[in-house]
Amino acid sequence: MDVLLSIKPKFAESIINGRKKYEFRKNAFSKRNIGRVYIYSTNPIKKIVGIFRISKIIEDKPINLWRQLKDDAGVSEEEFFDYFRNREIGFALEIVEVEQFENPVDPKIMFPNFVPPQSFCYINFSFMPPELERSKDQFLGNV
Repeated sequence: MDVLLSIKPKFAESIINGRKKYEFRKNAFSKRNIGRVYIYSTNPIKKIVGIFRISKIIEDKPINLWRQLKDDAGVSEEEFFDYFRNREIGFALEIVEVEQFENPVDPKIMFPNFVPPQSFCYINFSFMPPELERSKDQFLGNV
């Protein structure tokens, strides 16, 4: 099972360039067998710019997540705590094996009625460009 995550462009760029090693979420995935995570860079980009895998998901109080992960958070302290305002628990997805798409994918080309998810959605099809589709087994560790 794969996931499509909506991520603001500045954070998507930080993931791609390796400065952001954790993606923070208010809710966890109910399904735990996540293969690939597609990075949908929201307005004004509106394209899928890459993929990554999740090494682990950390669940904790936001203050503890910040203390533990702030050096690799890729967000400011203010942005972090604004995001988790009034939340008892938060989730940190540890990002590994990031692949940037040389040619970002416009999902509306494949799906004209595409509506980006508010946060994330599960998908069972590939958005990978043909040049990366051939290497997906290597990306998923199936080689």
